[in-house]
Amino acid sequence: MEIDRRIRLWGLVVAHAGDAPASVPDVCAVAVTVSGVDAAAITVMLAATPRETLYTSSPLAADLEDITLTLGEGPGMEASAGGGPALAADLAGADCLARWPAFAPAAVRAGIRAVFALPLRVGGIHLGVLVLCRAGAGVLSPQQLTDVLILADTTCALLLDTASGSTWAGGRGPEPVGLQHPEVHQATGMLTVQLGVDAATALVRLRAYAYAHDRQLSQVAGDVVARRLHFAPDHSTGGDT
Repeated sequence: MEIDRRIRLWGLVVAHAGDAPASVPDVCAVAVTVSGVDAAAITVMLAATPRETLYTSSPLAADLEDITLTLGEGPGMEASAGGGPALAADLAGADCLARWPAFAPAAVRAGIRAVFALPLRVGGIHLGVLVLCRAGAGVLSPQQLTDVLILADTTCALLLDTASGSTWAGGRGPEPVGLQHPEVHQATGMLTVQLGVDAATALVRLRAYAYAHDRQLSQVAGDVVARRLHFAPDHSTGGDT
């Protein structure tokens, strides 16, 4: 039964890709359809930051990832750290507000009521997270959850194929994907030099500034890279110089 389900889901991915190589966006499109959500995103684990967005299917998913990246909490972060699914059927509920006190209200204000984060892992290797979201509250059915878990495995295969440069029949390989927030990595590296701290501490400083000034992390990072914003070792922050 599970093999039949995997074949069916892969067929949907291939059909969505058409004549092009199957790609992460194709998997996300199928995940949105079979789970009944509004949007999907793929993030990966990197050495410099806890996670980095590879793909978002819509502005709603992009807003979700910006909130997660800025605040450093939420289902996506929990799935990254714990390795198991983090399912939030109603972010306005008391349990979610207690679980993610900064993330939950920010997501609700952005029009997001439910988030389902599935870890991308192969054995002991944690590659990232598949995150699904929708504007309305509600759980995933057992069949929907099974389907998206299988699609998470499919995403892992595509990411590993892309990283290894392997090719499929006909000499075609999976579609490459690129990072959406390179400025965050660049700004983190600049702060490690400016402040004499490690990358994790530099990222915390960036997040703290973004949170305190109600800005997206990518915006703050862009200002650092452009040298419009400077951080001092004594934790004070200057403006333009």
